[in-house]
Amino acid sequence: MTKSSPENNGLRAAIIPVTPFQQNCTLLWDDATKVGAVVDPGGDLDQIKAAIEELGIRIEKIVLTHGHIDHAGGAAELKETLGVDIEGPHGADRFLLDNLAKQGAAYGIPARPVTPDRWLEEGETVTIAGHVFEVLHCPGHSPGSVVLVNRENKLIMMGDVLFRGSIGRTDFPYGDHDALITAIKTKLLTLGDDYAFICGHGPTSTIGNERQTNPFLT
Repeated sequence: MTKSSPENNGLRAAIIPVTPFQQNCTLLWDDATKVGAVVDPGGDLDQIKAAIEELGIRIEKIVLTHGHIDHAGGAAELKETLGVDIEGPHGADRFLLDNLAKQGAAYGIPARPVTPDRWLEEGETVTIAGHVFEVLHCPGHSPGSVVLVNRENKLIMMGDVLFRGSIGRTDFPYGDHDALITAIKTKLLTLGDDYAFICGHGPTSTIGNERQTNPFLT
């Protein structure tokens, strides 16, 4: 578990790499209230639950950035365990969430289909322990991928849209490279260079670093 602690307003984050894909499941919580959310519980729920207990967090919701197995595979079971709602992704990923069991069988990851309690749309917000994240619909890696932006702390939950030095895969039948690049350039690079982001795999980065060094964007 890797902890990342934005300095402003008590918002904290911890990253738990899960599944053979080493997907960055993230816990977000308020340091004062110890209330928070699980973002993208792809699997290895014992590790996720152990981190929640270690940090002493009360989880109020689960948030999904998109419908791939490594991000959503544990959502149905964790929802039942914690008794909380699931928010996200965009409804265009419904077909992926409906077929999580099939996705999981292909990779040896147990999973069940899941239907979010709330689908997310561009311009809406997700509130985690009082911290407001704006929803950006950024298709390309998957049709329903969303990115969550907290302007107060300049923190972005990126999913698999943008990585340090790379971008989300678009070689799936439903992938769209042009749409992904357009979303990154028109919705993400317009944010300040000092916005930090937690992505779905690998190390964190900033918008400024990717603007200057990411080979897919320069």
